[in-house]
Amino acid sequence: MEYTHLGRSGLKVSRLVLGTMNFGPQTSREDSFDIMDAAHDAGINYFDTANVYGQHTGKGNTESIIGEWFAKGDGRRERTVLATKLYGDMGDWPNDGRLSALNIRRALDASLKRLQTDHIDIYQFHHVDRDTPWDEIWQAMETAVAQGKILYAGSSNFGGWHIATAQAEARKRNFLGLVSEQSIYNLLTRQVELEVLPAAQANGVGVIAWSPLHGGLLGGVVRKQNEGKRRLEGRAADTLAKHRDAVEAYEAFADELGHEPGDVALAWLLTRPGVTGPIIGPRTREQLDAGIRALDVTLDESALARLDEIFPGHKTAPEDYAW
Repeated sequence: MEYTHLGRSGLKVSRLVLGTMNFGPQTSREDSFDIMDAAHDAGINYFDTANVYGQHTGKGNTESIIGEWFAKGDGRRERTVLATKLYGDMGDWPNDGRLSALNIRRALDASLKRLQTDHIDIYQFHHVDRDTPWDEIWQAMETAVAQGKILYAGSSNFGGWHIATAQAEARKRNFLGLVSEQSIYNLLTRQVELEVLPAAQANGVGVIAWSPLHGGLLGGVVRKQNEGKRRLEGRAADTLAKHRDAVEAYEAFADELGHEPGDVALAWLLTRPGVTGPIIGPRTREQLDAGIRALDVTLDESALARLDEIFPGHKTAPEDYAW
């Protein structure tokens, strides 16, 4: 496993991040335990979750599964860089979501209880809260740091100017501010190259890419359809119809390289400037093993250029659309 610093922090994290959103809704408690143990065996130390994960099994259920795994001991918690998120509503009352100081305090304590730990390594804002001032947010986070309940702050789904503003407000308070930003980023969805990636790099924020296979569309979906192993409906089917020529060309190029399409997609993200690593969110142990294979894929300059031809990216703003 390769490791790197998370943003400008001194924290070392694995280049692959274990996403846990399927734990509970799609993956049983026992299989989730097996996946987490296997992730540690492979050297993955960075685990990501959120308080709202759990879907039909109940919000908070995913954190509870992770907490039960930590309770098994044997250094599981100590070897894990634990990241969770808050923002989404956990109840029906007015202050059961968002980033008010009140919800930060309540949500943090609830996550700590479910996770069966005394601190969160990276406490992340799941979305920007346009109704809460940064003075309030950072004061609440400073208090949590002083209490030893969190070590670092991170964001998710922020625009470039949100990152810049958050860091400017943190600097006024002599506070470290954000060390990470989670953004959707993959070969099909490259808008973060306009402003999010440049803002993150300029402000010492490591970028974590979520949906690296774009919901499976970059994981060999055309071949799986032809073999009768995959059927798409709704938005996924519409997206594939829109990009089918590119996806078919991509799968053919992956075959030329001698790798699975999903491995190429993950390996490509590992070459992107400013990207700490992609989140792999396995439902099964086999999917975890497949994600780890990406570490053995090397893409040379000609391969990267070909991928840019198939899936054109963006220049940094404003050069992407002006001069």
